[in-house]
Amino acid sequence: MASILQVHPADDAIVALSDLAAGTALSLNGRSWTLREKIPAKQKFAAHDFAVGDIVTMYGVTVGKATQPIATGALIHTHNVVHATSAFSGKQSDYTWTPPDISKWQTRTFNGFKRSVGPAGTANYWLVIPLVFCENRNLAFMREALTRSLGYGKTSPYERFAQRLVDLHRSGASRDQIEAATLEAETSATAARVFKNIDGVKFLEHGLGCGGTRQDAQALCRLLAGYIHNSNVAGATILSLGCQHAQVSLLESEMAALYPKLEKPLLIYEQQKSKSERDMMANAIRDTFLHLATANEQTREPCSLSNLIMAVECGGSDGFSGISANPAIGHTADLLAALGGAPVLSEFPELCGVEQSLSDRCVTAALADKFVGLMRAYEATAQACGSGFDANPSPGNIRDGLVTDGIKSAGAAKKGGTSPIVDVLDYAEPIRQHGGLTLYCTPGNDVESTTALAGGGCNMMLFTTGLGTPTGNPICPTLKISTNSDLAHRMPDLIDFDTGPIISGQKTVEQMGEEMLNLVIATASGEYTPKAVSLGQDDFLPWKRGVSL
Repeated sequence: MASILQVHPADDAIVALSDLAAGTALSLNGRSWTLREKIPAKQKFAAHDFAVGDIVTMYGVTVGKATQPIATGALIHTHNVVHATSAFSGKQSDYTWTPPDISKWQTRTFNGFKRSVGPAGTANYWLVIPLVFCENRNLAFMREALTRSLGYGKTSPYERFAQRLVDLHRSGASRDQIEAATLEAETSATAARVFKNIDGVKFLEHGLGCGGTRQDAQALCRLLAGYIHNSNVAGATILSLGCQHAQVSLLESEMAALYPKLEKPLLIYEQQKSKSERDMMANAIRDTFLHLATANEQTREPCSLSNLIMAVECGGSDGFSGISANPAIGHTADLLAALGGAPVLSEFPELCGVEQSLSDRCVTAALADKFVGLMRAYEATAQACGSGFDANPSPGNIRDGLVTDGIKSAGAAKKGGTSPIVDVLDYAEPIRQHGGLTLYCTPGNDVESTTALAGGGCNMMLFTTGLGTPTGNPICPTLKISTNSDLAHRMPDLIDFDTGPIISGQKTVEQMGEEMLNLVIATASGEYTPKAVSLGQDDFLPWKRGVSL
C-alpha cells in the first residue's frame, strides 16, 4: 500500500494515506520530501513552500489560500489555510464524453413495480402525509394502528434490552447482575406482513405547513406531490386540519401542474370538515387498509435499467471521500447514464469551486446559466445571514482532512462522474431527463438533501460516508458506502459496501464502481435489503427556505 497520494498532477497538497511521523522521507512521481511534523492519515502536507496568499491546489482546482508561510513537508490545516476558489461563469467550452464500457449490463434488468405513468419503482410503499404539523398527533395514531397490525413493526434490540432490565429488577436481581446484562444485536419483526407486495406504510411527519411564508407552503406541497408521484409509491393518505397555509387545494394544484397524468389513489381527510376526530380516523384507517389490499395485487416484473433514477449523496465525509467512495459511485453514475438511467447530484454548497467544470459539462448554455444563477443566489442568501459556503465543513469533516469547503466540494463533486449534464433543477422540481447527470439544488444538510432527492423522483440512493451516519429515506432504498475499511468494520450495522480496497490499492475505482452497480440492481430487485431500510432509518426533513411569520 502506498503511503501518500497526489490526486491530480497539478496538486500541491499531498494526501497521507496512513499516519506519517515527523522526519519521514517520502518520494512520489520523481519528487522527494521530508516531513516537518506528524501528518495524520487523510490530512495533507505542502508539496512546496507557500508564501502568504499563495493558492493551494487539490483535485486540479483551487481549494484554499495560505494565511501564513507553509514550509515544504508541513501540515496544511485551518491554522494556515482558508477557503478559496476560482471565479466561474456560464458555459465556456464544449464537452466531449467517452462513455464507459456497458456491455456487461446491456441486457440486464431489475425486477421492479411498473407504473402507468413514469419509471418503474424499486419498491412499493404507501404514504400517510400530514399537510400541517397540527395533524402529527393523528399521524402518530395511524402509525400506531397500522404498523404492527400489518406486520411492519419491529422490536428493536434496545426495547428488548430495556424489558430484560425490567424483568431482572422485578425478579430481585442484584445491581451486579443487572450491569452484566447484554444487548442483543438484531432488530426482529413482530409479525408476518399481511400484504406481501407492499414494502411498508411510511409516515412523513414534519413541522411545516403553517406559520411560515406562502412560498414555504407551496414548496412543501410541491415536495409532497413529488413523494406521491415517486415510482416507489403506490398511493397516499392525506391528513389536513383545514385552516393551514398548505391547503389541500394547493397540493392538488401542484400535482396537476407537475404530474397531470398521475393515476394513483389519493385519500384526503380534513379534520375541520369531519363529524369528529374519531370518525375521520376510522374512515382514514379503513380506506387505507382497503387500498393497500388493492395495491398488494401488483407484483415485481423485469424492468429496464433506464428506469433507475439514482441519487448520489454524501454525509459524515472524511479525507478519503473524494479518493475512494465518491469516485467509485461516480463511475457507477457514468455506467447508469450510459445505460439510459438518471444519476442525480445535489448539495450545491458542496459544489463550490468546481462550478466552471460543471458549467462546461452542461449540454446547453441555458442549463449552465441556470446552474450559475442558482449557485450565486444560494450563496448570496447564505451571506445575507452572515455565513457563506466556506462555513459548510463540519468539525468532523475538518478533523478528518476536509479543512476547506474547496477541498470538500472538489471531492464531493466526484460523485457525479463525468457524463454530460442534461438538466439543472431547483428544489422540488421533478427529475425527467435520462442518459446523463442532473444537478439538483439542495442544501448540504444530509437529510434535507436526501428528502429533496426522493421528492424529485429518485428511486435509488447511493450515500457515501467516511465517519459513519445513520441517514436513510422513507421511500428511497439507500445504500451506505464507506470510504475506508476501518469504518466498515466498526459499523457493519450501517455500511452496505466498502470502498476501502481503493485506498489499500487492492482494487481500482472502476472495479468498485462496477461492483456497486451490481448491488444497485440487486437492491432495486428487492433481492438485497439496505441496512438503512432494515433499521427503519426513515429520515424526512423538508427545506424551510423562508422565515416564520
